[in-house]
Amino acid sequence: MSGSARRAGGVLAALLAVVLVAGCTSIAGVAQPETAEPVLVGDGVSPSFVQGTDNGMTDRIAASTITDVQAFWKQNFPTVFTKQWRDIAGGVYSVDTASGKGKTPPCAEDAAEIEGNAFYCPAKDSVAWDRSALLPVLRDQFGDASVVVVLAHELGHAVQNRTAPTPDMERADPNSYPTILIETMADCYSGAFVRSVVDGKAPDLRINAKQLDKAIAALATFRDPVGTGADEEGAHGDAFDRVSAFQDGYQQGPKLCAGMTVDNRQFTQRAFSSLQDQQSGGNLPLSDLVRLLVPDLNTYFGQLFGPKWSQPKFTQTDSAAACPGGDQGPVAFCPATKTVLLATKGTLSTLVSNIGDYAAGTLIATRYALAALSSLGQPVDSPSAGKAAVCLAGAYTSSVLTGRRPGLQLSPGDLDKAVSVLLSYDYGSRGTSGTGLPTGFDRVLAFRSGFTTGSKACGV
Repeated sequence: MSGSARRAGGVLAALLAVVLVAGCTSIAGVAQPETAEPVLVGDGVSPSFVQGTDNGMTDRIAASTITDVQAFWKQNFPTVFTKQWRDIAGGVYSVDTASGKGKTPPCAEDAAEIEGNAFYCPAKDSVAWDRSALLPVLRDQFGDASVVVVLAHELGHAVQNRTAPTPDMERADPNSYPTILIETMADCYSGAFVRSVVDGKAPDLRINAKQLDKAIAALATFRDPVGTGADEEGAHGDAFDRVSAFQDGYQQGPKLCAGMTVDNRQFTQRAFSSLQDQQSGGNLPLSDLVRLLVPDLNTYFGQLFGPKWSQPKFTQTDSAAACPGGDQGPVAFCPATKTVLLATKGTLSTLVSNIGDYAAGTLIATRYALAALSSLGQPVDSPSAGKAAVCLAGAYTSSVLTGRRPGLQLSPGDLDKAVSVLLSYDYGSRGTSGTGLPTGFDRVLAFRSGFTTGSKACGV
């Protein structure tokens, strides 16, 4: 975040640099990595049709995904595009980049070129993946479902290649089809397919809510480096853009994905507007964040609810943020004393260190949202109150992004921080009883609802 009073991140390949250091730190409320849950129904599909396969479990998951995604499109393609689906004609390739002996797939001059990557080759209508340095890392860090999300995205590009205004969508008019739109559509198509898996409609795959959250976290990790402009060649979107597209496909199906355009799609990814913000990575110290954020939250809710708004007392403490009732996490709203209590040490400082300043900002905004609900005479002790609080935090965040009040601005990457803290922790969705929404998917969805539609989406 930034403010006037302030003191002086190939996308898939970049994943490897991130995940190799991810998951090494644990804090309160975060479980240690667990044994991966299988996504295959029975033994899944034999990878015998995959060129270069070692017939191992990773390729079996990939082969099952390719098979089920194509079955999905065989069923849904005619409805969405009024023509029949054509299966991949150029083959699928599993490449062992570690041995140096992997077979070179189409659209590459050497097998080493795809290290840490997966891609669709439009010229040959083929799909390839790195079996050594990508898919195993995904499985280890984000679970087997992340492989499904990634390869369904690549098959999304095959959908585009069968429906594009040119034979190769990547060579289409960059004004009408910038890279970020092409990638957003593929994320959306991936979400539409994954919904069919979660609903039990895929023959060879199953994904539960817990697996879905981890897979979405992988997608969020594929974001462009912070400060990348939406109009840059090769842009894929920030975490908010990518997760939003996936969720839209998941909820509304492939027809919505097919209708995405530069005119009807909002992209939140943007470049740094100042050297100072770039040098700090868009992060303020927690003390500066609080000093700027708290009065702005009071202004926002005061303008939103008028005389009904009762400004809470804001208190910082070195000990736990403890209120009567349940554990709300490192920031709490105490209805009896009308106080927002922030524990500056421990969990919150770790969140700021690991994720960034607006991870804390998001949680603070949800507690002010609970204060707003209390001012309106609404219950604040239930998960539904927590959901409304996350929604209102999204509405507030949108108001900061659009610059409706002077003095405080979102920095590039702040929305990614919000997505990350909501995916990983239920703190922001906890009512005063300490119970929150159980899935990161629903927490991000509530935040996005407020962000895109405003406070009217939050039931207040």
